[in-house]
Amino acid sequence: MKKCKSLFCIFLALSLILLLPGCSAPSAPSAPSAPDTGDAEKADIKIGHVVHMTGASAEAGGYEKNGADLAVEEINAAGGINGRKLVLVEEDGKSTNPGVVAAFQKLIEDKDIVSVIGPSPSTQVSAMLPTISASKIPVFTGGTNYGLTHSNCEWLFRFRPHDGMSAQAMVQFALEDLKATKIAILHATDAFGKGGAELLQELLKGKGITPVLVQGYNNDEKDYTAVITNLKQSGADCMLSYMTMSPDEGIFAKQRKQQGLNINWVGSSSIMAVAGRKLAGDALYGTYGVADFHIDGNEKSKKYSETYKAKYGLDPDFYSAWCYDSVYVLAEALKNSPDTKPETVQAALRNIKNFEGVEGVYNFDNNGDGLDQYHIVTNDNDVIKMVKTLKLTRN
Repeated sequence: MKKCKSLFCIFLALSLILLLPGCSAPSAPSAPSAPDTGDAEKADIKIGHVVHMTGASAEAGGYEKNGADLAVEEINAAGGINGRKLVLVEEDGKSTNPGVVAAFQKLIEDKDIVSVIGPSPSTQVSAMLPTISASKIPVFTGGTNYGLTHSNCEWLFRFRPHDGMSAQAMVQFALEDLKATKIAILHATDAFGKGGAELLQELLKGKGITPVLVQGYNNDEKDYTAVITNLKQSGADCMLSYMTMSPDEGIFAKQRKQQGLNINWVGSSSIMAVAGRKLAGDALYGTYGVADFHIDGNEKSKKYSETYKAKYGLDPDFYSAWCYDSVYVLAEALKNSPDTKPETVQAALRNIKNFEGVEGVYNFDNNGDGLDQYHIVTNDNDVIKMVKTLKLTRN
């Protein structure tokens, strides 16, 4: 009888323990629940941006930042990428080769960044190529040097037509429209300038023409007296130029006018950039250039220009335009991607077909080139007017 009472007491004690808060009886193991991916699905999508905030290219960097910022703002206002917002993470390229490499390396330390918008100067992009190849992340550029996308770097995507096409446009316009017979070539001695000069010479040679002068100069030059003297003595009736830094172009233009060098001038896109035009004033009036972006280029460029000017109080230029397009093209690729892994985004970018941007219609080839047209424009009292649009061979 005492044994039964003891068992009853033990049973009663156990029952009371189970009724205490936080205690429960053991249960059979249940199947593991699916991980909560809600936060990951809603997380922001980061885009890196190497943008010049200081140094000689700071003004151009400001336009690039504006273009990228505007695209991100518009895309986010429209709902983002499947409900996820885009965020730009910026690093100062400091307008130098070491600066852009350091900025890029810092950005890719953040493993959440899905792609990087790089700088425009080709010499800087060239300095970045080994790091881009090693990083294995899609990088966008406005650098136009032909070799950049023909260097076996499968992660680089170009958002402007390359110099093989700008050289075609410049030679065609000089010979057919300006009826030039004695052509001089002026070029920066960096990757962009030398590459452009070589392409011009190759195209002219194919037409049986030898330039009367091929003249190089260093970036950030302040005195072009010797250069202008050589151009005068050459007897050229037309000058074709690949000048990297727009401020250099402005300084050269003023000295050219002061020293009486009055010949036709057809320049690469930098000849119409705002920084150089501010420095040159009327010394650039009457010049011609090849432009990948123009306000009247297409309906999208017209709308973009209206929005840009309303927001920033300035007309956009090609620096802002290619960065604006790069964000929109990336957004299109992300919408068509099952995830944001670099190789998935890379494949989606290569599958972009007939995407209409403000610069033109994008169809990326295996080299990473997306565009194949240039506008010929002229500086008419500081108003950049369209002359014609040329469809060109991509090669």
